Amino acid sequence: MDNERNQRRFESVYSKKVRAGKRRTYFFDVRRTKGDDFYLTLTESTRKFNGEGYERHKIFLYKEDFNRFVASLEEVVEHVKTELMPDYDYDEYTRRHEEYERQQALEEAEGGTERTEAPQSNNGSSPSDDNAEVESEDDMSW
Repeated sequence: MDNERNQRRFESVYSKKVRAGKRRTYFFDVRRTKGDDFYLTLTESTRKFNGEGYERHKIFLYKEDFNRFVASLEEVVEHVKTELMPDYDYDEYTRRHEEYERQQALEEAEGGTERTEAPQSNNGSSPSDDNAEVESEDDMSW
């Protein structure tokens, strides 16, 4: 019984996954505390070069820090976009990913089972990596 309650405590109550290239995925998981409060875990999961497992890095973010964290994140991202790299096309990978998803949906609608390669960038990474379908960070074997 204690193990079941402990297991439920660490389950995500809400999860969002962001794929970032061939090897990297970010997970935003809302988790419940013992006192029925909530906090976020932000996880960067990177597939190891040898293909044997994942390396992960976590940040735990508590409700009292949400506003300052989001404000600071927005501020530094805006600084990079406007001051450091104003000419960079930040929407390039979003467009490529959307194009890839449209192509996949079209092929599935036509009954095709063969997957096509995701559009490649200059550095060889693709906007998504479907080799390991993972819905939340909890689904990954560490």
